[in-house]
Amino acid sequence: MGNKALEESFDEILKGNKDWVNFVKEDQSGIFKQLAKGQSPDILWIGCADSRVPANEITGRKPGEVFVHRNIANMCVHSDISMLSVLDYAVNVLKIKHIIVAGHYGCGGVAASLSRKQFGIIDNWLCHIKDVYRLHAEEVDAIQDEEKKVDRMVELNVKEQVFNLCTTSIVQNAWKNKQDLAIHGMVINIGTGELIDQDCTFDSNEDLGKVFAYQ
Repeated sequence: MGNKALEESFDEILKGNKDWVNFVKEDQSGIFKQLAKGQSPDILWIGCADSRVPANEITGRKPGEVFVHRNIANMCVHSDISMLSVLDYAVNVLKIKHIIVAGHYGCGGVAASLSRKQFGIIDNWLCHIKDVYRLHAEEVDAIQDEEKKVDRMVELNVKEQVFNLCTTSIVQNAWKNKQDLAIHGMVINIGTGELIDQDCTFDSNEDLGKVFAYQ
């Protein structure tokens, strides 16, 4: 590379890896040797791509204990083959027991969805969040403070994505086969680190509504 600043920042990445390699080498717990043989997490975390919300640290879990999928604003879109592939592997191969859909207050994707600005190709993704606004427009529009409006939309978005996840054929079939599987919606307060339960947990399709609950 000809850009010195880029070279220096890349060197920091490589140095960080060397430090990690030394840490792994000196670790006496045996966890990394075990991880090299495979993984057996019991949690699938569907979170935002925001760099401030790492799943393992927030849940206090060790490497290998959380299977993770992240995208802009922690969306569970029925046509997203990437999310569905992760979900299918987690549920049907890893046999995870809990799926956490985790939003976070101050989410830039959610804030962008409430504006009328164009941001580029991401506008097509934000349309899915705008659909959440459409369902809850009266409540959201009644909030005058912009920060509180975004935060309420974060909560509503999490609940809608939990519902979307529950209605996938993957989750429906897991429940049909009596697999132990619970879907939870949570919101992270980045300032405090708190993971706030949104009280929208499902462990069967009984409360989804007749047309969404497959037989």
